[in-house]
Amino acid sequence: MPRVTGQSLERVRAAKKAAEVRLRKVPEVNGIGITRVGTNYGLKVNLSGPPRRASDLPAQINGVPIRIEVVGPIRARCASSRPALTP
Repeated sequence: MPRVTGQSLERVRAAKKAAEVRLRKVPEVNGIGITRVGTNYGLKVNLSGPPRRASDLPAQINGVPIRIEVVGPIRARCASSRPALTP
C-alpha cells in the first residue's frame, strides 16, 4: 500500500473543516470524519436517515472524495452499558 503523505492528510483535514461549515444546516448529518478511500484519505459523512435533498450532499469538497452512509441516530450510552476494559 502506498504511503499517504502528511500533506494529503492536512488537505483532508482542511476539507473536513469546510464540510462541517457547508453541511451544518443539513439536519440528517450527525457526524463527519476522516476515512480511507483506496490508498488515500477522504471524508465520511454519517447521516441519521436518508437526506431530504440529495443535492445538499456533495460527492467531494476541495477535490477530497466524500463517502456518505446512513448510520441511524446517535445515542449516548450510559456507563453501565459499556463493556468493562480488561488490563
